[in-house]
Amino acid sequence: MAVKELEAARETRIYPGSLHRHQRSNPAVPLYRSMLDLDSPSLQPIAIQKEESMEDWVSEKLSLTARKHITNDWADILCFYTATNGVPSVAPTRASPAPQPNGKAIPPQEVPQSVSSTDPKIAAQQASDMRNIVRRKLTGYVGFANLPNQWHRKSVRKGFNFNVMVVGESGLGKSTLVNTLFNTSLYPPRERKGPSLDIIPKTVSIQSISADIEENGVRLRLTVVDTPGFGDFVNNDESWRPIVDNIEQRFDAYLDAENKVNRMNIVDNRVHACVYFIQPTGHALKPLDIEVMRRLHTKVNLIPVIAKADTMTDEEIIAFKARILADIKHHDIQIFEGPRYELDDDETIAENNEIMSKVPFAVVGANSEITSADGRKVRGRKYPWGIIEVDNEEHCDFVKLRQMLIRTHMEELKEHTNNALYENYRSEKLTALGVAQDPSVFKEVNPAVKQEEERTLHEQKLAKMEAEMKMVFQQKVAEKESKLKQSEEELYARHREMKEQLERQRMELEEKKSRIESGRPLEEKGKRKGFSLR
Repeated sequence: MAVKELEAARETRIYPGSLHRHQRSNPAVPLYRSMLDLDSPSLQPIAIQKEESMEDWVSEKLSLTARKHITNDWADILCFYTATNGVPSVAPTRASPAPQPNGKAIPPQEVPQSVSSTDPKIAAQQASDMRNIVRRKLTGYVGFANLPNQWHRKSVRKGFNFNVMVVGESGLGKSTLVNTLFNTSLYPPRERKGPSLDIIPKTVSIQSISADIEENGVRLRLTVVDTPGFGDFVNNDESWRPIVDNIEQRFDAYLDAENKVNRMNIVDNRVHACVYFIQPTGHALKPLDIEVMRRLHTKVNLIPVIAKADTMTDEEIIAFKARILADIKHHDIQIFEGPRYELDDDETIAENNEIMSKVPFAVVGANSEITSADGRKVRGRKYPWGIIEVDNEEHCDFVKLRQMLIRTHMEELKEHTNNALYENYRSEKLTALGVAQDPSVFKEVNPAVKQEEERTLHEQKLAKMEAEMKMVFQQKVAEKESKLKQSEEELYARHREMKEQLERQRMELEEKKSRIESGRPLEEKGKRKGFSLR
Protein backbone atom coordinates (compact mmCIF):
# COMPACT_ATOMS: atom_id res chain seq x y z
CA MET A 1 0.00 0.00 0.00
CA ALA A 2 2.83 2.36 0.89
CA VAL A 3 4.49 1.65 -2.47
CA LYS A 4 1.29 2.47 -4.34
CA GLU A 5 0.84 5.73 -2.40
CA LEU A 6 4.46 6.66 -3.14
CA GLU A 7 3.99 5.94 -6.85
CA ALA A 8 0.76 7.99 -6.86
CA ALA A 9 2.57 10.86 -5.17
CA ARG A 10 5.29 10.66 -7.80
CA GLU A 11 2.71 10.63 -10.58
CA THR A 12 1.04 13.79 -9.21
CA ARG A 13 3.77 15.89 -7.61
CA ILE A 14 2.63 18.73 -5.37
CA TYR A 15 5.08 21.57 -4.88
CA PRO A 16 4.47 24.00 -2.01
CA GLY A 17 4.73 27.73 -2.68
CA SER A 18 5.02 31.01 -0.80
CA LEU A 19 2.81 33.58 -2.43
CA HIS A 20 2.91 35.70 0.71
CA ARG A 21 6.63 36.50 0.26
CA HIS A 22 8.69 38.29 -2.39
CA GLN A 23 5.69 39.93 -4.00
CA ARG A 24 6.46 41.56 -7.34
CA SER A 25 4.63 44.15 -9.39
CA ASN A 26 3.80 41.44 -11.93
CA PRO A 27 1.49 38.95 -10.19
CA ALA A 28 2.67 36.07 -12.38
CA VAL A 29 6.25 36.16 -11.12
CA PRO A 30 5.54 35.35 -7.43
CA LEU A 31 3.12 32.66 -8.58
CA TYR A 32 5.82 30.89 -10.60
CA ARG A 33 8.39 31.50 -7.92
CA SER A 34 6.19 29.89 -5.29
CA MET A 35 6.50 26.59 -7.13
CA LEU A 36 10.27 26.60 -6.62
CA ASP A 37 10.39 27.36 -2.89
CA LEU A 38 10.15 24.08 -1.00
CA ASP A 39 11.12 25.59 2.37
CA SER A 40 8.02 27.70 2.87
CA PRO A 41 4.42 26.66 3.51
CA SER A 42 2.18 26.79 0.50
CA LEU A 43 -0.91 28.89 0.14
CA GLN A 44 -1.87 27.43 -3.22
CA PRO A 45 -0.33 23.98 -3.95
CA ILE A 46 0.27 23.40 -7.66
CA ALA A 47 -0.22 19.93 -9.14
CA ILE A 48 1.88 18.90 -12.13
CA GLN A 49 1.34 15.68 -14.03
CA LYS A 50 4.16 13.13 -14.25
CA GLU A 51 4.75 13.64 -17.97
CA GLU A 52 5.65 17.30 -17.33
CA SER A 53 8.99 18.51 -16.02
CA MET A 54 8.40 20.95 -13.20
CA GLU A 55 11.66 22.83 -13.75
CA ASP A 56 11.14 23.15 -17.51
CA TRP A 57 7.57 24.28 -17.02
CA VAL A 58 8.49 27.00 -14.51
CA SER A 59 11.48 28.09 -16.60
CA GLU A 60 9.25 28.51 -19.63
CA LYS A 61 6.71 30.49 -17.62
CA LEU A 62 9.40 32.74 -16.19
CA SER A 63 10.85 33.28 -19.64
CA LEU A 64 7.48 34.40 -20.96
CA THR A 65 7.02 36.67 -17.95
CA ALA A 66 10.48 38.18 -18.32
CA ARG A 67 9.72 39.12 -21.94
CA LYS A 68 6.65 41.07 -20.87
CA HIS A 69 7.92 42.51 -17.62
CA ILE A 70 11.38 43.69 -16.61
CA THR A 71 12.43 41.75 -13.54
CA ASN A 72 15.60 40.55 -11.89
CA ASP A 73 14.08 37.22 -10.84
CA TRP A 74 16.75 35.46 -12.91
CA ALA A 75 19.27 36.68 -10.35
CA ASP A 76 17.48 35.82 -7.12
CA ILE A 77 14.49 33.56 -7.90
CA LEU A 78 15.75 30.63 -9.97
CA CYS A 79 17.16 28.61 -7.07
CA PHE A 80 15.97 25.33 -8.52
CA TYR A 81 15.22 22.25 -6.53
CA THR A 82 15.33 18.88 -8.20
CA ALA A 83 12.01 17.13 -8.54
CA THR A 84 13.17 13.90 -6.98
CA ASN A 85 15.15 14.59 -3.81
CA GLY A 86 14.60 18.33 -3.20
CA VAL A 87 18.34 19.11 -3.08
CA PRO A 88 18.89 22.74 -4.03
CA SER A 89 21.13 23.51 -6.95
CA VAL A 90 23.65 26.37 -7.02
CA ALA A 91 21.95 29.71 -6.62
CA PRO A 92 22.40 31.72 -9.80
CA THR A 93 23.78 35.24 -9.69
CA ARG A 94 24.40 38.00 -12.20
CA ALA A 95 27.91 36.67 -12.67
CA SER A 96 26.79 33.07 -13.23
CA PRO A 97 23.65 32.16 -15.24
CA ALA A 98 21.07 29.92 -13.71
CA PRO A 99 21.86 26.20 -14.25
CA GLN A 100 19.16 23.95 -15.61
CA PRO A 101 18.64 20.20 -15.26
CA ASN A 102 19.22 19.69 -18.98
CA GLY A 103 22.63 21.38 -18.76
CA LYS A 104 21.59 24.60 -20.49
CA ALA A 105 22.03 27.96 -18.83
CA ILE A 106 19.67 30.87 -19.03
CA PRO A 107 21.38 34.25 -18.89
CA PRO A 108 20.25 36.65 -16.16
CA GLN A 109 17.74 39.30 -17.08
CA GLU A 110 19.37 42.71 -17.12
CA VAL A 111 17.68 45.35 -14.99
CA PRO A 112 18.34 49.05 -15.47
CA GLN A 113 20.18 50.42 -12.46
CA SER A 114 20.31 54.00 -11.30
CA VAL A 115 23.64 55.73 -10.82
CA SER A 116 24.35 58.80 -8.74
CA SER A 117 26.96 60.61 -10.83
CA THR A 118 26.25 62.91 -13.76
CA ASP A 119 29.72 62.39 -15.25
CA PRO A 120 29.35 59.85 -18.11
CA LYS A 121 32.66 58.16 -17.32
CA ILE A 122 31.95 57.87 -13.61
CA ALA A 123 28.38 56.75 -14.32
CA ALA A 124 29.68 54.01 -16.62
CA GLN A 125 32.06 52.86 -13.89
CA GLN A 126 29.24 52.80 -11.32
CA ALA A 127 27.00 50.86 -13.69
CA SER A 128 29.80 48.35 -14.22
CA ASP A 129 30.22 47.95 -10.47
CA MET A 130 26.47 47.38 -10.06
CA ARG A 131 26.49 44.64 -12.68
CA ASN A 132 29.21 42.84 -10.71
CA ILE A 133 27.17 42.82 -7.50
CA VAL A 134 26.32 39.28 -6.45
CA ARG A 135 22.74 38.94 -5.28
CA ARG A 136 21.95 36.18 -2.82
CA LYS A 137 18.67 34.78 -1.66
CA LEU A 138 18.07 34.68 2.07
CA THR A 139 17.31 31.22 3.39
CA GLY A 140 15.58 32.60 6.48
CA TYR A 141 14.46 35.67 8.36
CA VAL A 142 17.34 37.98 9.31
CA GLY A 143 15.65 41.04 10.76
CA PHE A 144 16.87 44.11 8.92
CA ALA A 145 13.37 44.51 7.48
CA ASN A 146 12.52 45.91 10.93
CA LEU A 147 14.74 48.99 10.40
CA PRO A 148 11.81 51.28 9.46
CA ASN A 149 10.09 50.35 12.73
CA GLN A 150 13.27 51.17 14.67
CA TRP A 151 13.50 54.53 12.94
CA HIS A 152 9.83 55.18 13.67
CA ARG A 153 10.26 54.47 17.40
CA LYS A 154 13.36 56.66 17.55
CA SER A 155 11.67 59.54 15.74
CA VAL A 156 8.56 59.42 17.91
CA ARG A 157 10.66 59.28 21.08
CA LYS A 158 12.83 62.21 19.97
CA GLY A 159 10.00 64.32 18.56
CA PHE A 160 9.99 66.64 15.57
CA ASN A 161 10.51 70.33 15.01
CA PHE A 162 9.26 72.64 12.30
CA ASN A 163 10.04 76.32 11.75
CA VAL A 164 7.78 78.35 9.50
CA MET A 165 8.01 82.05 8.62
CA VAL A 166 5.04 84.18 7.62
CA VAL A 167 5.72 87.32 5.57
CA GLY A 168 3.12 89.83 4.46
CA GLU A 169 1.57 93.19 5.08
CA SER A 170 -0.45 93.86 8.20
CA GLY A 171 -4.12 92.97 8.07
CA LEU A 172 -3.82 90.03 5.64
CA GLY A 173 -4.70 87.42 8.28
CA LYS A 174 -1.29 85.86 8.96
CA SER A 175 -1.99 85.13 12.64
CA THR A 176 -5.45 83.80 11.89
CA LEU A 177 -4.17 81.46 9.19
CA VAL A 178 -1.43 80.06 11.45
CA ASN A 179 -3.96 79.36 14.20
CA THR A 180 -6.23 77.71 11.64
CA LEU A 181 -3.43 75.58 10.19
CA PHE A 182 -2.43 74.02 13.50
CA ASN A 183 -5.88 74.18 15.06
CA THR A 184 -4.56 75.93 18.16
CA SER A 185 -4.27 79.48 19.51
CA LEU A 186 -0.61 80.27 18.93
CA TYR A 187 -1.40 83.97 18.59
CA PRO A 188 -3.48 85.46 21.42
CA PRO A 189 -6.34 87.72 20.34
CA ARG A 190 -5.34 91.36 19.97
CA GLU A 191 -7.33 94.10 21.64
CA ARG A 192 -7.82 97.35 19.75
CA LYS A 193 -8.76 100.10 22.20
CA GLY A 194 -8.26 103.05 19.91
CA PRO A 195 -6.15 104.43 17.11
CA SER A 196 -4.25 106.69 19.49
CA LEU A 197 -2.76 103.67 21.26
CA ASP A 198 -1.43 102.11 18.08
CA ILE A 199 2.31 102.54 17.81
CA ILE A 200 3.57 102.55 14.25
CA PRO A 201 6.91 100.68 14.07
CA LYS A 202 9.78 102.45 12.40
CA THR A 203 11.42 99.28 11.08
CA VAL A 204 10.48 95.68 10.28
CA SER A 205 10.81 93.58 13.42
CA ILE A 206 11.22 89.82 13.77
CA GLN A 207 9.18 87.95 16.37
CA SER A 208 9.25 84.22 17.12
CA ILE A 209 6.57 82.19 18.85
CA SER A 210 7.31 78.58 19.87
CA ALA A 211 4.89 75.95 21.11
CA ASP A 212 4.97 72.22 21.84
CA ILE A 213 1.93 70.51 20.36
CA GLU A 214 1.05 66.82 20.39
CA GLU A 215 -1.19 64.70 18.19
CA ASN A 216 -1.73 60.95 18.66
CA GLY A 217 1.46 60.63 20.69
CA VAL A 218 3.62 62.54 18.19
CA ARG A 219 5.24 65.68 19.62
CA LEU A 220 6.01 68.66 17.39
CA ARG A 221 8.09 71.67 18.38
CA LEU A 222 6.54 74.43 16.27
CA THR A 223 8.21 77.83 15.81
CA VAL A 224 6.44 80.59 13.90
CA VAL A 225 8.57 83.55 12.80
CA ASP A 226 6.47 86.65 12.20
CA THR A 227 7.52 89.90 10.50
CA PRO A 228 5.32 92.71 11.85
CA GLY A 229 5.79 96.04 10.15
CA PHE A 230 6.61 94.61 6.74
CA GLY A 231 5.19 96.73 3.91
CA ASP A 232 3.55 99.24 6.26
CA PHE A 233 5.69 102.25 5.36
CA VAL A 234 5.56 104.90 2.69
CA ASN A 235 9.14 104.05 1.72
CA ASN A 236 9.64 100.27 1.75
CA ASP A 237 13.20 100.26 0.42
CA GLU A 238 15.35 97.63 2.10
CA SER A 239 12.31 96.35 4.02
CA TRP A 240 13.40 92.83 3.14
CA ARG A 241 16.81 93.27 4.78
CA PRO A 242 15.78 92.30 8.38
CA ILE A 243 14.07 89.17 7.05
CA VAL A 244 17.10 88.03 5.05
CA ASP A 245 19.42 88.87 7.95
CA ASN A 246 17.33 86.75 10.32
CA ILE A 247 17.42 83.75 7.96
CA GLU A 248 21.19 84.08 7.52
CA GLN A 249 21.71 84.44 11.27
CA ARG A 250 19.89 81.15 11.78
CA PHE A 251 22.12 79.54 9.14
CA ASP A 252 25.21 80.95 10.86
CA ALA A 253 24.09 79.64 14.25
CA TYR A 254 23.59 76.15 12.81
CA LEU A 255 26.97 76.32 11.05
CA ASP A 256 28.70 77.33 14.30
CA ALA A 257 27.00 74.43 16.11
CA GLU A 258 28.23 72.01 13.43
CA ASN A 259 31.81 73.25 13.82
CA LYS A 260 31.88 72.66 17.57
CA VAL A 261 33.58 69.65 19.14
CA ASN A 262 30.39 68.43 20.82
CA ARG A 263 27.65 68.10 18.22
CA MET A 264 25.33 65.81 20.13
CA ASN A 265 22.46 68.23 20.68
CA ILE A 266 22.25 70.58 17.72
CA VAL A 267 19.02 72.55 17.68
CA ASP A 268 17.72 73.11 14.17
CA ASN A 269 16.38 76.67 14.20
CA ARG A 270 16.60 77.18 10.43
CA VAL A 271 13.49 78.38 8.62
CA HIS A 272 12.00 75.40 6.79
CA ALA A 273 9.21 77.21 4.95
CA CYS A 274 8.17 80.78 4.23
CA VAL A 275 4.48 81.43 3.61
CA TYR A 276 4.35 84.68 1.65
CA PHE A 277 1.00 86.48 1.79
CA ILE A 278 -0.05 88.32 -1.37
CA GLN A 279 -2.60 91.10 -1.14
CA PRO A 280 -5.78 90.21 -3.12
CA THR A 281 -5.59 93.11 -5.56
CA GLY A 282 -6.63 90.98 -8.53
CA HIS A 283 -4.11 92.60 -10.87
CA ALA A 284 -0.54 91.29 -10.50
CA LEU A 285 2.36 91.13 -8.08
CA LYS A 286 3.50 94.47 -6.70
CA PRO A 287 7.14 95.52 -7.18
CA LEU A 288 7.69 95.03 -3.45
CA ASP A 289 6.44 91.43 -3.63
CA ILE A 290 8.70 90.66 -6.59
CA GLU A 291 11.78 92.17 -4.96
CA VAL A 292 11.22 90.41 -1.63
CA MET A 293 10.63 87.01 -3.23
CA ARG A 294 13.73 87.47 -5.41
CA ARG A 295 15.74 88.06 -2.23
CA LEU A 296 14.24 85.10 -0.36
CA HIS A 297 13.86 82.28 -2.89
CA THR A 298 17.53 81.18 -2.65
CA LYS A 299 17.47 81.03 1.15
CA VAL A 300 14.10 79.56 2.07
CA ASN A 301 11.29 77.43 0.62
CA LEU A 302 8.80 79.95 -0.75
CA ILE A 303 5.09 79.12 -0.61
CA PRO A 304 2.98 81.98 -2.02
CA VAL A 305 -0.62 82.32 -0.86
CA ILE A 306 -3.38 84.76 -1.78
CA ALA A 307 -4.72 86.17 1.47
CA LYS A 308 -8.41 86.77 2.11
CA ALA A 309 -9.53 84.95 -1.01
CA ASP A 310 -13.17 85.44 0.05
CA THR A 311 -12.95 89.00 -1.30
CA MET A 312 -12.63 87.71 -4.88
CA THR A 313 -14.83 85.66 -7.18
CA ASP A 314 -13.74 82.32 -8.61
CA GLU A 315 -13.02 83.84 -12.01
CA GLU A 316 -10.95 86.63 -10.45
CA ILE A 317 -8.95 84.10 -8.42
CA ILE A 318 -8.14 82.02 -11.51
CA ALA A 319 -7.01 85.08 -13.47
CA PHE A 320 -5.02 86.43 -10.51
CA LYS A 321 -3.23 83.09 -10.07
CA ALA A 322 -2.25 83.06 -13.74
CA ARG A 323 -0.77 86.57 -13.50
CA ILE A 324 1.15 85.70 -10.33
CA LEU A 325 2.64 82.56 -11.89
CA ALA A 326 3.58 84.53 -15.01
CA ASP A 327 5.38 87.15 -12.90
CA ILE A 328 7.16 84.44 -10.89
CA LYS A 329 8.35 82.72 -14.06
CA HIS A 330 9.40 85.99 -15.71
CA HIS A 331 11.58 86.99 -12.75
CA ASP A 332 13.08 83.48 -12.29
CA ILE A 333 11.70 83.10 -8.77
CA GLN A 334 11.91 79.54 -7.45
CA ILE A 335 8.95 78.41 -5.35
CA PHE A 336 8.75 75.10 -3.51
CA GLU A 337 7.60 72.13 -5.58
CA GLY A 338 6.99 68.71 -4.14
CA PRO A 339 9.70 66.21 -5.14
CA ARG A 340 8.88 63.30 -7.42
CA TYR A 341 10.32 59.86 -6.74
CA GLU A 342 10.66 56.94 -9.11
CA LEU A 343 8.81 54.57 -6.78
CA ASP A 344 5.77 56.82 -6.33
CA ASP A 345 2.52 55.16 -7.31
CA ASP A 346 -0.05 56.75 -9.57
CA GLU A 347 -2.17 57.89 -6.64
CA THR A 348 0.73 59.74 -5.00
CA ILE A 349 1.74 61.37 -8.28
CA ALA A 350 -1.83 62.50 -8.93
CA GLU A 351 -2.10 63.88 -5.40
CA ASN A 352 1.13 65.88 -5.75
CA ASN A 353 0.05 67.22 -9.13
CA GLU A 354 -3.29 68.30 -7.70
CA ILE A 355 -1.58 70.13 -4.82
CA MET A 356 0.87 71.94 -7.10
CA SER A 357 -1.95 72.93 -9.45
CA LYS A 358 -3.41 75.09 -6.65
CA VAL A 359 -0.26 77.23 -6.24
CA PRO A 360 -0.53 80.06 -5.26
CA PHE A 361 -3.05 78.91 -2.67
CA ALA A 362 -6.13 81.08 -2.28
CA VAL A 363 -6.82 80.76 1.45
CA VAL A 364 -9.27 81.93 4.06
CA GLY A 365 -8.59 81.75 7.79
CA ALA A 366 -11.08 81.39 10.63
CA ASN A 367 -10.63 80.50 14.31
CA SER A 368 -14.25 80.26 15.37
CA GLU A 369 -16.88 77.67 14.55
CA ILE A 370 -20.20 78.55 13.00
CA THR A 371 -23.35 76.58 12.29
CA SER A 372 -23.99 75.75 8.66
CA ALA A 373 -27.38 75.65 6.99
CA ASP A 374 -27.66 71.90 7.61
CA GLY A 375 -26.77 72.25 11.31
CA ARG A 376 -23.11 71.21 11.13
CA LYS A 377 -20.39 72.90 13.19
CA VAL A 378 -17.74 74.11 10.76
CA ARG A 379 -14.80 76.48 10.82
CA GLY A 380 -15.56 79.40 8.57
CA ARG A 381 -16.90 82.88 8.12
CA LYS A 382 -20.53 83.94 7.95
CA TYR A 383 -21.70 86.64 5.57
CA PRO A 384 -25.15 87.99 4.70
CA TRP A 385 -25.00 86.14 1.41
CA GLY A 386 -23.79 82.82 2.80
CA ILE A 387 -21.10 80.87 4.64
CA ILE A 388 -17.49 80.13 3.64
CA GLU A 389 -16.11 76.91 5.09
CA VAL A 390 -12.36 76.89 5.62
CA ASP A 391 -12.11 73.09 5.33
CA ASN A 392 -14.21 72.90 2.17
CA GLU A 393 -12.06 72.56 -0.95
CA GLU A 394 -14.82 74.05 -3.07
CA HIS A 395 -14.59 77.32 -1.14
CA CYS A 396 -10.79 77.85 -0.83
CA ASP A 397 -7.40 76.11 -1.07
CA PHE A 398 -6.76 75.93 2.68
CA VAL A 399 -6.97 72.12 2.73
CA LYS A 400 -4.35 71.80 -0.03
CA LEU A 401 -2.03 74.25 1.75
CA ARG A 402 -2.32 72.30 5.00
CA GLN A 403 -1.83 69.05 3.15
CA MET A 404 1.42 70.21 1.55
CA LEU A 405 2.77 72.13 4.53
CA ILE A 406 2.01 69.58 7.24
CA ARG A 407 0.58 66.25 6.11
CA THR A 408 2.61 65.26 3.05
CA HIS A 409 5.63 67.52 2.48
CA MET A 410 6.88 68.64 5.89
CA GLU A 411 9.90 66.32 5.78
CA GLU A 412 10.60 67.31 2.16
CA LEU A 413 10.63 70.96 3.21
CA LYS A 414 13.15 70.20 5.94
CA GLU A 415 15.29 68.02 3.66
CA HIS A 416 15.38 70.64 0.90
CA THR A 417 16.35 73.28 3.46
CA ASN A 418 19.20 71.13 4.76
CA ASN A 419 20.45 69.55 1.54
CA ALA A 420 20.07 72.44 -0.90
CA LEU A 421 19.46 75.87 0.63
CA TYR A 422 21.70 75.50 3.68
CA GLU A 423 24.44 73.70 1.76
CA ASN A 424 24.57 76.48 -0.83
CA TYR A 425 24.81 79.11 1.89
CA ARG A 426 27.42 77.07 3.76
CA SER A 427 29.56 76.65 0.63
CA GLU A 428 29.40 80.37 -0.16
CA LYS A 429 30.23 81.23 3.45
CA LEU A 430 33.25 78.92 3.66
CA THR A 431 34.47 79.98 0.22
CA ALA A 432 34.33 83.62 1.29
CA LEU A 433 36.39 82.69 4.36
CA GLY A 434 39.01 81.04 2.15
CA VAL A 435 38.02 77.45 2.99
CA ALA A 436 37.71 75.50 -0.24
CA GLN A 437 36.43 71.94 -0.33
CA ASP A 438 38.73 69.36 -1.88
CA PRO A 439 36.84 67.92 -4.88
CA SER A 440 38.92 64.74 -4.76
CA VAL A 441 37.38 63.65 -1.44
CA PHE A 442 34.89 60.81 -1.87
CA LYS A 443 35.33 60.99 -5.63
CA GLU A 444 35.05 57.93 -7.80
CA VAL A 445 38.48 57.02 -9.15
CA ASN A 446 38.56 56.36 -12.87
CA PRO A 447 42.00 55.69 -14.43
CA ALA A 448 41.13 57.40 -17.70
CA VAL A 449 39.73 60.45 -15.94
CA LYS A 450 42.70 60.48 -13.56
CA GLN A 451 45.16 60.33 -16.47
CA GLU A 452 43.32 63.12 -18.25
CA GLU A 453 43.44 65.25 -15.10
CA GLU A 454 47.18 64.61 -14.70
CA ARG A 455 47.79 65.50 -18.35
CA THR A 456 45.83 68.71 -17.92
CA LEU A 457 47.76 69.58 -14.78
CA HIS A 458 51.06 68.86 -16.57
CA GLU A 459 50.08 71.08 -19.48
CA GLN A 460 49.08 73.83 -17.09
CA LYS A 461 52.41 73.47 -15.28
CA LEU A 462 54.34 73.67 -18.58
CA ALA A 463 52.34 76.71 -19.65
CA LYS A 464 53.06 78.36 -16.31
CA MET A 465 56.80 77.62 -16.58
CA GLU A 466 56.85 78.94 -20.16
CA ALA A 467 55.09 82.11 -19.08
CA GLU A 468 57.56 82.59 -16.22
CA MET A 469 60.57 82.04 -18.52
CA LYS A 470 59.14 84.45 -21.06
CA MET A 471 58.61 87.02 -18.34
CA VAL A 472 62.22 86.62 -17.08
CA PHE A 473 63.55 86.87 -20.65
CA GLN A 474 61.55 90.02 -21.30
CA GLN A 475 62.78 91.48 -18.04
CA LYS A 476 66.42 90.79 -18.90
CA VAL A 477 65.97 92.21 -22.41
CA ALA A 478 64.42 95.33 -20.91
CA GLU A 479 67.32 95.71 -18.49
CA LYS A 480 69.87 95.28 -21.30
CA GLU A 481 68.07 97.81 -23.48
CA SER A 482 68.03 100.24 -20.58
CA LYS A 483 71.78 99.86 -20.07
CA LEU A 484 72.48 100.29 -23.78
CA LYS A 485 70.32 103.38 -23.89
CA GLN A 486 72.14 104.81 -20.89
CA SER A 487 75.55 104.11 -22.49
CA GLU A 488 74.38 105.71 -25.71
CA GLU A 489 73.28 108.83 -23.87
CA GLU A 490 76.65 109.01 -22.10
CA LEU A 491 78.50 108.71 -25.42
CA TYR A 492 76.36 111.42 -26.96
CA ALA A 493 77.10 113.66 -23.96
CA ARG A 494 80.86 113.09 -24.24
CA HIS A 495 80.68 113.70 -27.98
CA ARG A 496 78.89 117.01 -27.47
CA GLU A 497 81.41 118.02 -24.80
CA MET A 498 84.42 117.22 -27.02
CA LYS A 499 82.81 118.98 -29.94
CA GLU A 500 82.21 122.09 -27.87
CA GLN A 501 85.80 121.99 -26.60
CA LEU A 502 87.18 121.72 -30.14
CA GLU A 503 84.94 124.56 -31.23
CA ARG A 504 86.30 126.77 -28.47
CA GLN A 505 89.92 125.92 -29.45
CA ARG A 506 89.15 126.67 -33.09
CA MET A 507 87.70 130.03 -32.21
CA GLU A 508 90.78 130.92 -30.13
CA LEU A 509 93.11 129.96 -32.98
CA GLU A 510 91.06 132.00 -35.41
CA GLU A 511 91.30 135.01 -33.13
CA LYS A 512 95.10 134.66 -32.81
CA LYS A 513 95.46 134.30 -36.55
CA SER A 514 93.48 137.46 -37.22
CA ARG A 515 95.58 139.49 -34.80
CA ILE A 516 98.87 138.31 -36.25
CA GLU A 517 97.74 139.20 -39.71
CA SER A 518 96.65 142.67 -38.61
CA GLY A 519 100.03 143.45 -36.96
CA ARG A 520 98.67 143.95 -33.55
CA PRO A 521 100.63 142.50 -30.75
CA LEU A 522 99.12 139.78 -28.84
CA GLU A 523 97.70 140.75 -25.54
CA GLU A 524 99.83 139.53 -22.76
CA LYS A 525 97.95 137.77 -20.17
CA GLY A 526 100.24 139.09 -17.42
CA LYS A 527 102.99 141.73 -17.03
CA ARG A 528 106.55 140.46 -17.00
CA LYS A 529 109.05 141.94 -14.58
CA GLY A 530 112.03 143.67 -16.15
CA PHE A 531 115.45 142.05 -16.09
CA SER A 532 118.16 144.04 -14.23
CA LEU A 533 121.91 143.39 -14.17
CA ARG A 534 122.28 145.17 -10.97
